[in-house]
Amino acid sequence: MANAAFEEIVEDFEFLEDWEDRYRMVIELGKAMEPLPDALKVPATKVDGCASQVWLHPQIEGDALTFDGESDAMIVNGLIAVLRKLYNDLPPDEVAAIDARAELGRLGLNDHLSAQRSNGLRAMIERLQSFARASSS
Repeated sequence: MANAAFEEIVEDFEFLEDWEDRYRMVIELGKAMEPLPDALKVPATKVDGCASQVWLHPQIEGDALTFDGESDAMIVNGLIAVLRKLYNDLPPDEVAAIDARAELGRLGLNDHLSAQRSNGLRAMIERLQSFARASSS
């Protein structure tokens, strides 16, 4: 089950009939995020497989996964924000169990991203789920 914050995005998207409006909303979510500190933009946090520059900094706080991230592309920054809504504050075993492709499909994202963006999104999901699996063992 997705995070309650993600469910709010799903509800908001239901009111937006036009994909361009949804696209703008994703970008706005990205703009609302705090920038990742430059000290965290290092090779260890860089996500390979993305056309743009992407950094993710996952960690476990208490018994829940949280992560911050940033990209040099506005839409990818928005995708990071969506993933934060999907995963943040969930226990690592729940993060690893989420079918992110199905959840993002509820937003229509799977149908409207370029192949490069889809590959980058998949790489981000794999990085976060791998971290969650390693943290729950």
